Amino acid sequence: QVRLVESGGGLVQAGGSLRLSCAVSGNIFSINAMRWYRQVPEKQRELVATITSGDNRNYADSVKGRFTISRDNARNTVYLQMNSLKPEDTGVYYCNVQGRVLVGPGDFWGQGTQVTVSS
Repeated sequence: QVRLVESGGGLVQAGGSLRLSCAVSGNIFSINAMRWYRQVPEKQRELVATITSGDNRNYADSVKGRFTISRDNARNTVYLQMNSLKPEDTGVYYCNVQGRVLVGPGDFWGQGTQVTVSS
């Protein structure tokens, strides 16, 4: 069983910063892409940032220059540093990991962490 535990969400004023973490544990043999998504009510889940096993990074246009995704392979953890936060960054942030388990490739999700940015 693979488990993803997110932390670091909270309430912050516009212009502030937060750092999200997502720790992966369980019977996962290798981790490929790691991603952060966010979702607000009545909207589709939005891809915010991706980091590959080769350390290639991609960002949604709305967060470029403000957010930084990184990973610690020794700890099986992915981070999202969020600076210059805006009210429109408010949402539930989900960690997603693609990796390999005993039965083959898998796609795994965390439970989500709430980020609220006040104006």
